[in-house]
Amino acid sequence: MSMEIGSNYNGYASYYSTSNANSVKKASSKKDNTSVKESSVTTSTVELKTSTPGKTRTEQIKTGYSNVNDYSKYLQSKYSYMNTGTTSMQGVPTTVSVSSAFLKKCMNDPEKAAYLEENLAALPNCASYAVSHAKGTLTSLSYKIDENGNITGISSGTNDPDGRIARENAERKAKESREKAEKAEKKRAAKRAEAEKAEKKRIAKRAEEKQVSNETSAKQTEENIVVSKGDVKTPEKTSAYITQAINIGSNFNSYS
Repeated sequence: MSMEIGSNYNGYASYYSTSNANSVKKASSKKDNTSVKESSVTTSTVELKTSTPGKTRTEQIKTGYSNVNDYSKYLQSKYSYMNTGTTSMQGVPTTVSVSSAFLKKCMNDPEKAAYLEENLAALPNCASYAVSHAKGTLTSLSYKIDENGNITGISSGTNDPDGRIARENAERKAKESREKAEKAEKKRAAKRAEAEKAEKKRIAKRAEEKQVSNETSAKQTEENIVVSKGDVKTPEKTSAYITQAINIGSNFNSYS
């Protein structure tokens, strides 16, 4: 969830937005007649606006720094969350970043410096408002001030802080995945069973055809054998002895 702190930010608007450097909001300031000046750094007492409409506060600000690094150190001594990575506001991890280009514009301009400090000081209240009005649980906050002084706030959150919804969604998705996998497996099993049944039919048919072929072959062989037996000629039986009648008569001596 992203938001820009602008004219509709529930009371913070008129204090914490701008469109460019030339239209940076001027803090109503009253400089003391006695400004303390050490080296090139000048300390001025000013009236800064607050997050409460119509309410101001007196603050001393410093300007006149010769480099952005020294100016950043001064600001960080007052606003420890600026440009220091992730910190915590209202128990929410928060980052606050300010463009070095804008810091350079502010370090020698009391009006811009006052605008920067009144917004940096208001950020903890902005975080408190974001947490109390979030529709859920905030998980992170981010505030960024760009090179023109424009402020953008970004918040991330969840409506499931204890993870219950996430667990239920995960369980539902897991169940759907299991049911889908089971359905696919049943479909594959049915196809395998159908294929096995078809294969058994093919095997039975081949076996039947083979049996018919074998029976046909056996019948033909038998017929061939019968035909062969019919062609065999059995010779007639003959006696080994020849019977012949001899008339023994008067001429018996002729055989001696």
